[in-house]
Amino acid sequence: MSLINVDKFEQHLKDSLKNNTFVKITLSNKRVKENDLKSINGKLVELKKGLHLSCLYRYPTKDITKNYPVEEVVEKVMKYLEENFYNADLYTVEADYHLLISPKNSAKLRVKAASTKEKPKLQHDKQKNRLIGTKDNVYLQELGVTTKEFKVKNSMQDKYRQLNKYVEIIDGILKNVKFDASYNVVDMGAGKGYLTFGLYDYLTNVIKQKPHVIGVEMRKELVEKCNGIAERSKFDDLEFVEGTIKEAELPGIDLLIALHACDTATDDAIYRGIQAQSKVIVCAPCCHKQIRKQINPEDSLSKITQFGILKERQAELLTDGIRALIMEAYGYKTKVFEFITTEHTPKNVLVVGVQEEKRTTPKPEVVEQINEIKRIHGITSHHLEELLEMNITIS
Repeated sequence: MSLINVDKFEQHLKDSLKNNTFVKITLSNKRVKENDLKSINGKLVELKKGLHLSCLYRYPTKDITKNYPVEEVVEKVMKYLEENFYNADLYTVEADYHLLISPKNSAKLRVKAASTKEKPKLQHDKQKNRLIGTKDNVYLQELGVTTKEFKVKNSMQDKYRQLNKYVEIIDGILKNVKFDASYNVVDMGAGKGYLTFGLYDYLTNVIKQKPHVIGVEMRKELVEKCNGIAERSKFDDLEFVEGTIKEAELPGIDLLIALHACDTATDDAIYRGIQAQSKVIVCAPCCHKQIRKQINPEDSLSKITQFGILKERQAELLTDGIRALIMEAYGYKTKVFEFITTEHTPKNVLVVGVQEEKRTTPKPEVVEQINEIKRIHGITSHHLEELLEMNITIS
């Protein structure tokens, strides 16, 4: 590839690595839409073998980390741009460089003021103190996070950090919540079980509580696998059940967690939590199709939502904002915040509700607020309000 702006981008990348001004790089916008690889995020790390670029390869169902010596970085990046991606975002302490290559083989290079003036602290491969330990930890070994010697694999360092960060955040949420001596935790959409196992391990073995943890997963093979690992780990009060978020048979729920439940499945999870009078509801929403299809403001807002990407972002804000308000209407003190950096996941919003009062009907004043928001944006219905039969209509 020999476009002038591409060559300029390559030189900026070389200079940033040479002058020690490099912060991070992202490759995105697939050339072939059918390819599974969605994006690559790169940052510098200091390993025993020297300085490397640690690259997080994001796929629809998994993330893979690979490390490359600094000497190979430029060649690797330019090859990916030629064969796999149209866009590259290079962040340095001097400036941000955004390269956009078109399918018609032209390229634009946008230079903006540096997002940060501070060089990131290089991560080392030495073991840090973590809330979830690795020594003799059977489930981490069987899930492929650690080796036979219980050392975290290089390819799973990000997963291990994510697991510990997740447990740290949940611990912060629960600090002021009083559960009974024994209580029920339900993890909706447990998947391969990384976070479910980690949370059980922390609650049971680190802070010495007595939760009964249930992981809900619709794929039978994952349920069977995780139950086998739980048995071998001697996690007696951890079980995985087959079913959907909407229909799985569950006991009482004291803490409900649903991470990345797609579109209205997040509403199904929140609904079950509210119906069960769960003391805590924790959701990380993913996809916002239901509201996106409805947005149709009649005023000047329509000038913004005419742009697809902005309409998508507006749909996310409205969907999760209304969810938070509905939870407040039913007696939950609700917070919405970022929980894991975008290096791990692009969907990094956490909606958390802690029950302040038990309610079976919503607060009228909050219903009015929701109604007004819907009216302004031309929204006829939100799936969660339909589940709760709130009967909110726009006038």
